[in-house]
Amino acid sequence: MTLDPDHALFVAILDSGSIAATARASGLSPAMVSKRLARLEARLGVRLIERTTRRLHPTPIGTQLHADLTQILAALAAAEARVTGAAAAPAGPLRIAAPTSFARLHIAPHLGDFLRLYPAVAFELTLSDGYVDLAAERIDCAIRITADPPAGYVARRLAGNRRVVCASPAYLAAHGVPTSPAALAGHRLLAAEGQLPWTLLRPARRAVVEGASHVRTNSSEIVRELALAGVGIALRSLWDVGTALATGRLVRVLPEWEGAHDLAIYALHAGQPRPAVTAFVDFLADRLSPPPWEPLDTSVG
Repeated sequence: MTLDPDHALFVAILDSGSIAATARASGLSPAMVSKRLARLEARLGVRLIERTTRRLHPTPIGTQLHADLTQILAALAAAEARVTGAAAAPAGPLRIAAPTSFARLHIAPHLGDFLRLYPAVAFELTLSDGYVDLAAERIDCAIRITADPPAGYVARRLAGNRRVVCASPAYLAAHGVPTSPAALAGHRLLAAEGQLPWTLLRPARRAVVEGASHVRTNSSEIVRELALAGVGIALRSLWDVGTALATGRLVRVLPEWEGAHDLAIYALHAGQPRPAVTAFVDFLADRLSPPPWEPLDTSVG
């Protein structure tokens, strides 16, 4: 079985998000692109894309086919490059999704260097603290902080995600320093939605801290700012509060305890990534090795 040219056209439609844009890039008329998409759907007997006046939405089957065909087309391109000895330079659109705070602190400061190294890359960065569907949103690579990378993608571990209990010196001066996890019940806890209860660990010990956040918010950045303002005690990642700990604006509470170590920072992408994706992941891995937020010695005395 040979690869149907309509397969590549279908991938291009979802990658560009527009029949008109695909038509311009391929030198076809929009009517011809629409006709070939309809022909592919008729041959397969399924609806691949839902059309609206504003945008195109892949159906669940279309999302899966796009992911499969993207890997196949990338593998074919890589095979041809190996045969001809050509090594494609990183170029073209590169769509990255990342958590808001992490991107602001640890991706944005390096983008200038990356774009100077690869000027032919058209970089697009989407920030979201929620789950991003790579195929549906046409994301080339997602930076995700998780304990369980999803199946079907290559997950490259970039760094660990140590989390520590911390507060401002002003808060601790006013409310006292807790000496055990159980003592946290008498303090103002700060956490975004879904981040409580806390699981704290130390050698051969485990403690669960129940409670409700003193301020309700869906933003981890707001939690950090509230801790800096002396509102309460938070469990935060070192990548998020490392600078504040190093400068003394925050100090560690219960320094012998840390959050559970199951989370890590990963780059997720398709099994056969384009050169631009590989270049970005390699570049970010280099900048985060070793993680710039460690080591720290900022415990409460």
